Amino acid sequence: MIKRLVKSTFLFFLLGILSCGNTHKETSSPSLKEKSSEKAQDSLKPQVVTGANQMHLYLPKLQGKSVGIVGNQTSVIINKKGGLTHLVDSLLSKNINVAKVFAPEHGFRGTADAGEIIKDGTDPVTSLKVISLYGAQKKPSKETLEGLDIMVFDIQDVGARFYTYISTLHYIMEACAENNIPLLILDRPNPNGHYIDGPTLDMKHSSFVGMHPIPVVHGLTMGEYAKMINGEQWLKDGLQCKLEIIQLENYSHDQAYNLPVKPSPNLPTPTAINLYPSLCFFEGTNVNAGRGTNKQFQIFGSPDLDPEVFKFTYTPQSLPGATSPKHLKKLCYGKDLSSTPYLQKLELKWLIDAYEHTSNQQEFFNSFFTKLAGTEKLQKQIEAGLTEEEIRETWKADLEKFKLKRKPYLLYPEK
Repeated sequence: MIKRLVKSTFLFFLLGILSCGNTHKETSSPSLKEKSSEKAQDSLKPQVVTGANQMHLYLPKLQGKSVGIVGNQTSVIINKKGGLTHLVDSLLSKNINVAKVFAPEHGFRGTADAGEIIKDGTDPVTSLKVISLYGAQKKPSKETLEGLDIMVFDIQDVGARFYTYISTLHYIMEACAENNIPLLILDRPNPNGHYIDGPTLDMKHSSFVGMHPIPVVHGLTMGEYAKMINGEQWLKDGLQCKLEIIQLENYSHDQAYNLPVKPSPNLPTPTAINLYPSLCFFEGTNVNAGRGTNKQFQIFGSPDLDPEVFKFTYTPQSLPGATSPKHLKKLCYGKDLSSTPYLQKLELKWLIDAYEHTSNQQEFFNSFFTKLAGTEKLQKQIEAGLTEEEIRETWKADLEKFKLKRKPYLLYPEK
């Protein structure tokens, strides 16, 4: 059963939650009285209920139909005791005709390396056919959709433009619109939904790590993002996807939310997820962002960084989910950010600091950096020696425009 397969992932991720549970507090240490008050307030808050957990709302829409599922290891239902059951298992147990599964980057089980090509195949647990959306095709073909009556999308996002699950959402919506197949989204919280920040994508740099003119951190759930894709007519030829969203209960954008399953191999803890929008820029440089360690996206380093400035050292190894990490088996000098307080903005200081103290500035950036940034400006600004405050000032006008454009698509309250 898929249920057993996700159990170890859940336990591992739970350890991350317990070890990082205080990262959302302010930098000053709260008193015992304040901690007790916070715990009491948290215990009174209603629990967030995901779309997947509200089966009574969507089962009637699936009965008697041939169903396609867009999902991965995060497509789970949480029972009252905290146990996890995969959505596909649950639907099969209810005699729903799940005909095919469509899998994004990292595959249906979520174990493949970032960027690793995924092939079509058969799920060994359920014997269902799995169509890869991160291989020869990123958009389902008409042939793969043939015979389906409805598509269900249930994937956990982390709220960053370059996290490719939102690009998969775009192509699913486009394919469904072209083939007149309704799309049902089971919404999930955005763990970085409490802020909006970063440079806005220049469409001449559109790619699978950034398809739409949005900032790096967009502050939308998958359901809200799908509404925006339709509303802004971002699909090819202005197509409109027939969309229905099973909304979250008891969710607001400003609240912290710890995921029950890690969303991809190299985001193992809440701290990694919170740091990811800031540290992913290193993927477009010669700096390792913790891949090949047990602190992915919580540390960074390179053999080229100044050891007098960067005292922390580590050596990346070949590990599941990062079999060929940058600077494999080489000593890296860098920083450990695993105790960083909960971020409320995108941080540039680590990127700027690394550039200023590398021994080879000419080879610091690579061509992938502009795709991640969504603009040529950020690299030029860093190379020109602009401060973080000066760079952030250049984002302000676009961020305000985006916030206004985003507002009509919100399903949940925010500050």
